[in-house]
Amino acid sequence: MFLEIAKEKALEALDQEASKIRQLISNQRNYQCITQCKAFEEVIDTQMYGFSKQVDYAQKLGILTKEEGSKLIVELEKELNQVYVNVYDEQKKKDFSNERK
Repeated sequence: MFLEIAKEKALEALDQEASKIRQLISNQRNYQCITQCKAFEEVIDTQMYGFSKQVDYAQKLGILTKEEGSKLIVELEKELNQVYVNVYDEQKKKDFSNERK
């Protein structure tokens, strides 16, 4: 019973942290910031590192399995990568559109 409550709370806390990272990325969707701002990239890397350490801690406590922890990290990384892909695709379209004018 206690482990189930702890697991639920841990997953809720990790989900909140992942949401903060997603929000940070979505607030900076403009091409210039994402592609040219090294400080922004370092902030994201630091946030992801912190998130992975929280997941690791939950695994060490036995609240999450290694597979569950890996899944959380991989899913968040995929979402972040998709944002980058979308931003680059939008910029390519803009560049192509400008070249045709």
